[in-house]
Parts: sequence; structure tokens; C-alpha cells
Amino acid sequence: MFILLIGLVSLLVVAAVVILVVQSRHVKTEAAFDRSLAVAAAVAASPSTVEALRSPDPTRLLQPRAETIRKRADVDFVVVMSPDGTRWTHPEEDRIGRRFVGTIAPAREGRVVRESVDGTIGPLHQVTLPVRDGDGEIVGLVSSGVTVGSINLMLTDELPLLLGTGGAVIALASGGAALVSRRLLRQTRGLGPDEITRMYEHHDTVLHSVREGVLIVDENDRMLLANDEAKRLLGLPDDAPGRLIGDLGLDRAAVALLTADREVTDEVHLSGGRLLAVNHRLVAPPGGGPPTGVTTLRDTTEMRALSGRAEAAQKRLSLLYAASVRIGTTLEIGRTAEELAEVAVPDFADYVTVDLIEEVLSGEAPGEAPAAMRRAAVGGVEESHPLRQLRSRVVLGRDSPQLGNLAAGRAVVENDLPGTDWWHGGDPEHAALLRDRGFHSLVTAPLHARDTVLGVAAFWRAENPEPFDGEDLSLAEELAARTAVCVDNARRYTREHGMAATLQRSLLPRALPDQNAVEAAYRYRPAQAVGGDFFDVIPLSGARVALLVGDVVGHGLRAAATMGRLRTAVYNFAALDLPPDEVLGRLDELADRTDRDETDGEDVGSVTGATCLYAIYDPVEGRCTMARAGHLPPALIHPDGRVEFPDVPAQPPLGVGGMPFETAELRLAEGTGLVLYTDGLVEARDRDIDTGLDLLRTALERAPRAPEAACDDVLAAMLPEPPSDDVALLMARTRVLSPDRVATWDVPFDPAAVSAVRADAARRLADWGLSEAAFITELILTELVTNAIRHAAGPIRLRLLRDRALICEVSDGSSTSPHPRNASATDEGGRGLFLVTQYADRWGTRYTPDGKIIWAEQRLPRRAGRRPSAGE
Repeated sequence: MFILLIGLVSLLVVAAVVILVVQSRHVKTEAAFDRSLAVAAAVAASPSTVEALRSPDPTRLLQPRAETIRKRADVDFVVVMSPDGTRWTHPEEDRIGRRFVGTIAPAREGRVVRESVDGTIGPLHQVTLPVRDGDGEIVGLVSSGVTVGSINLMLTDELPLLLGTGGAVIALASGGAALVSRRLLRQTRGLGPDEITRMYEHHDTVLHSVREGVLIVDENDRMLLANDEAKRLLGLPDDAPGRLIGDLGLDRAAVALLTADREVTDEVHLSGGRLLAVNHRLVAPPGGGPPTGVTTLRDTTEMRALSGRAEAAQKRLSLLYAASVRIGTTLEIGRTAEELAEVAVPDFADYVTVDLIEEVLSGEAPGEAPAAMRRAAVGGVEESHPLRQLRSRVVLGRDSPQLGNLAAGRAVVENDLPGTDWWHGGDPEHAALLRDRGFHSLVTAPLHARDTVLGVAAFWRAENPEPFDGEDLSLAEELAARTAVCVDNARRYTREHGMAATLQRSLLPRALPDQNAVEAAYRYRPAQAVGGDFFDVIPLSGARVALLVGDVVGHGLRAAATMGRLRTAVYNFAALDLPPDEVLGRLDELADRTDRDETDGEDVGSVTGATCLYAIYDPVEGRCTMARAGHLPPALIHPDGRVEFPDVPAQPPLGVGGMPFETAELRLAEGTGLVLYTDGLVEARDRDIDTGLDLLRTALERAPRAPEAACDDVLAAMLPEPPSDDVALLMARTRVLSPDRVATWDVPFDPAAVSAVRADAARRLADWGLSEAAFITELILTELVTNAIRHAAGPIRLRLLRDRALICEVSDGSSTSPHPRNASATDEGGRGLFLVTQYADRWGTRYTPDGKIIWAEQRLPRRAGRRPSAGE
């Protein structure tokens, strides 16, 4: 055995060395191909290679480079050739100018060729690929490779290590075999046949003295061995060994089990008034041949009574474990009640009903235990049953134990339903249906959590004839207690979710304001958990409009409250006519200050992590200025249907601070679509943002031009299922104010020029059919222009816009902001802006890089006809 073991180990070591050598050769060959491909690709991609190939003498330029690369890259050759295969370089210079040895046709078609050939320097592995110029034309070929001899040299260097390792393994195996042989000799202590015989006698003594029956049956169904316990349990005679199993007077079931050709584990059989646990195994003899059957028997008659009670307890524990895992998986009140029915049926009850107080179903805190509730769940072993269905009204009897124990938090059991009437609930006809169907036992357990009564769970038995006992009553109370906690959690969540949803709806715009700058539409899709997405369309001075979309990290009341704060702040900053970068800068400052103020106090909603995109569109110039803070870029739908995501400078989210915000200015043609959205539209669990943006691009390309219809199509394409995060989508199609509704004059820096400007404005108003507004308009522009000449710097320009309102704008080169003041009776001035505030509907100041603009708006006279759109 020792020599056999050494020979087997030697064969295994030799086989392992051969496999390692073959594997090493394969790895080095693949590495040679990869290295050759990298070298050839580098040479082909070099611009100097293309220039050299087009030179009069490519060899002069390429040969030194090729040799330098060959030596540094550890390859055996680098050959640059013409498309027809004429070599320009070669390690052996006498081979330059000859035809290349190898396949080049695929390379001339633009493909990479990997091959093993017998080349000019011996067997080798080479890679050939094309050299392209800047226009993609193939101007030459490059081949690089390693000879088989180089690979063999590397294998030769590794062979001593492999052989040394194999020899070491053989030596270790030989020493281990010697140690095992000596160990076995010491363990047997040199026992001879007599000693081993006595050992078997002792084994036989033990076999016949154990309290478990053992039988061995051969392949011919003849009993070979039966110990004393087996004879006692089966009533076998003393001469049973050697006889056929069928001749021992056993019943058919026992004979079939002892001669079975299958394995049996702890199978219980009744024999002679005893419950026997039987294990049957088929054991093949060491020398081979048909298997013999070995059967063990154990008397479990006394254990069955105890195991029955243990099995019932185990069943209850399993049911409680299932309840802890399967009840309360969601925060839906109705679903939580249904989960109780799914757990309790059929292992505990045949039918289960759950009735909840109506305030609980709506998320409100219930009052005292009422006599009427609503059915929240019903389930049973059969779908057709006479129990009341979902949402039906359930009335408890005034004198019923249910009502009294409901407030006390105790369960009630009734095992004689036909003989009692307290459970009728004021409906004897319904009770009669239950009796006719065989309902005989009932346990009603109150749903009581955090000192609050939520409802009642009822467990019914009809198919199961066993009545409920005291342990069943305790189990019903435990199931009801676990369900009550989950229902109360769902109730609290429902209440908070409703409050957050109500707050969010009140903070978001219910309708878009009237304006002519864009045709806008929006869609808002809340997730199950209310989030902080917000959007808005804000009309600005000068017929402009601000478009806004943002997202607050998180969900719930805090996110909704934070969203409201941000949206209100944006609305106030927009009223100051601030540019987008200043609006985001002030929002960032507000967020940073708010977070610092709340660091030591109660956290009512951190602003850090909120994102925002703010854009201002001017329909007069067709210009859109936008900035973003941590938000996704907008999408543009050009009039020709092309969709792009403009490069708007990306800045950190609000509250991070430290960097000024940058703006991007775009010129938009009339009819361009501007799409603002939150990340819930493009990001999901099964896709990243890049994939979502590609899907959004495709959806926008296929969407109709009208924003209302486009919103529906985009949501249908992007959100086939309810979203996991809030989604806000704002789509606007730009309009351009017609040039004939815009009038502009350069005003000389001279008080005498006011009258001429006033006359020009009056003529333009007459052309517009607004002569009735001429007097007030002349008064307003007189005051504004005069103030600019007296108190500001040039240049001064006047612009009249006819939009939904008549807008008068005076721009100058000063950054000083005018403000009204109360002039006394003796003051000669100070009443100009007061008059403007009295006659104009709105007025204000906005700053530009060159100064400021003072504007005033007036309502158009009704007889002027319908209000023109921006595109007219």
C-alpha cells in the first residue's frame, strides 16, 4: 500500500506539472498576442506613422522608431508595411522591401488579424491591423509579434521551479504515508485474530443489550440479524435469524417495510399496540454486491402523548413567528388587516374578520369604543361564505360581551354559537345563515394599542370541529395585539401622509398664471411617501416669465414644509427682478443660514440637499437665462423636433455654499420647447440617470408640440408604473412678442427732449388703438424720463410694450434705485413716483449690467379688443 500510494502521488504530480506547463504556454501565448496588439495599435495610432508612410522614404523615418519600440515593448518585431504588404521596417534590414509573410487581406478591410505563422525569423505569433489617416482612409499596415522561441525560453526558466515543487510534493507524500502507517500500527496495538474475535464478541453483546431494535435482512428477504429488543417489539421467535421475513408471522405493513428498497426515516407504525419509530437503510457490502437492509426500531408509545402537546405548542409558536414576519409588511391599514386573515387561516381558524372604527380607517385617532364599525378584512378557507363583505357596517349588541371587553382589552370565546344570541349584532337573519353553514365557535379579540381601541378581530370555526380552548384564546389575544400595533402604525402613517399631502397641495400652484411669454403645462405625480418636489411659473416685468423647478431631499412633512419655504422665498426674490444666479445665491444663503440656526434647536426640516433650476425667458428678445443648483439640466425641443440638453453650468445643491452661481444664456426660436423636470422622472431603481435621459430624449422627440398633450405622452412613456419618487414636469413652448408691438426710442440727455418723446409715444398708442390710454401713459413716461434726465446718467432709452398690459420702460446708466417719498406742501419735487404709483397698476425697478430699468404697467382699455398673444 505504501508503494502504491507513492506511485499514485507521483502520477498526480507529473500530470499537474504537464498541465501547468501547457497552461503557462497558453497564458504566455495570449499575453504575447495582447502585447503585440497593444504595440501595433500604438504605432498605428501615432500621427508620425501616417506622415512617414506618405513621405518619399518611409523606411528612413520608420525603421529607427520601429526598432526602438520593439526593444522597449519586449516584442520580437515591429513591421510597418504598405497596403499591398511591402515591408518598410524589419528587425533584419535585408528583409526590408520584401513581401510580408502573413494574412493582410482582412487588415486592408479594417479588421484586426491574429495568427500564428512560420515567419522569416521562425515560428511566431503576430497581430496585424490597419493604419488610418485623419479621414479614415487606410494608408498602411502594422504588424507586431513574438516568436515561439521567446515563449519557450520563458517556459524553460519556469521548468526548474515546477520540477522542484513536484519533487517536494512527492517527498512530503512519502513522509506522510510513513507517518500514517506507523500511526495505524500504534492504534491497533498489534492485535491478532483472537483479540479481534473478542472485540467482535463485545460488539455483539452491546448490540443485544441496547434499548433499540436492530434487524438486518439480505437481498433475498432473509433475516440475518435481530437483536433482543427487535424480537421483543415485533414478537419474533428465537430462531428468526436465517428465516424468510414472510414466514415470521408479521403483518403485511411490517413485512413491506423490512423488505423495502427505499430508505425510511422516523416513520411511525402500529405493531402489537405499540407505536414504533422505524428507520430503514440500504447498505452495500464492502466487497460489492446487492445491498442489505438495516432497520432500527424504537418504541415511542409513551412519547407520543408528550409530543402531541409539544407539537401543538410548536404549531402555535410557528403561527406567532409567521405573524411577526407577515403582519405589518406595509403601512396600509386595509392590507395590514388582510395579513392577519392570511396568517390565521387555516392553521388557527377557518374564517377571520377584522372590523375597525371608521376614524381609524381614515387615519384619525378614535374616541371611545363605539358599537358600530366598518369591516376592513375578511378571509377564510372558502371564498363563498355568509360573512359580511368588506366596507360593510358591523353593529355590536349593547349587552354583548364583545362591547364590554372591547374597551377592557380582553378576548371573548364562545364555543356554542347556536345556543347563544349575544353575537347576532342585531341581525338574526345573518346569524341564522352562519348557523346553517356550520359556524360553531368564535373568539373575538379587541385590537388595542397604545391605550387606544382600534377595532375587533373575530376568529371563526366551521369546518374544523374542534372548539377553541384556553390556549387558543391566548393565541388569539397575541395575534390581535401584534395586529393592533401594526394597524396603529399604519393609522399614524396615514394621518401624517394625509397631512403632508394636504400641505404639499396647498403649497404647490393650483393653476398657472396668465401670461403670453410661453404656453405652459405641468404635471405632478406624488409617490406613496409625499416628497418635496416643487415648480412654478412666475410672470415678471417686461412681459418676461420665470420658470422654476426644484427638489428637496427626503419625504414627509419636513420635506413638504421645506419645499414651501423655498418656493415662497423664490417667489419673493423673483418679485425683486433678480437674475437667476442672484436668486440661487440668495436661496443658498437662506439655506445655509437656516441650517445653522437649526443646528442647536429642533430640526424642523434641513434645507441642505435641495436642488433648484431657475430660468427667465424674455419674449421680446427670445432670450432665456438660467442657472441650476445641483439640479438636472433642462431639455430643449427645437422647432425642427431635435432634442438637446443644453450645457448649463452645474453648481452644488442649496446650502452647500462656497461658490458663486453661473448662468447660461440661450437664444430660443419661437416655438422652442423648454422642459424642466425632477430626478424622479428619469431615475429609477432599475435604471441610472444617463439611461433615463436617453429615454426622455426619445419620449420628447415623439411627443406632440402642444405642452398639455406632450406632458401626458412623456409621463406615459417614462412612468409605466407608479413612481417611487415624486415627479414634477413643467413644459413650456416659447412665444416671441411681435416687433410691431414693441416701440423703442433713444432719449437725448436733455429735458427739452421729453415733449418729443411724449409725442412719439402718443402716435404709437394711436397706431395700436390705445388713444384712451395716451394721457396717463404720457404722464407716466414724462415723470420717468424726467427723473432719469435729472437724477441718473445716460444713455437713456424708452420702450413701450403692448402685451396683456401696456408696459412703459425707461432705462438709464445709473444703479441708484428710486423710491417714492412724502413731499411737503412747499416742496417743488418728490411727487413724480407718487403719481406713477397712482396711475399705474404696477411699477418697479430691475437692474441690468449697464444700469437699471424703471417700468410701469397699465391695464389695456376694454374697447381695445381681446388681449394679443405674444406670438401675434
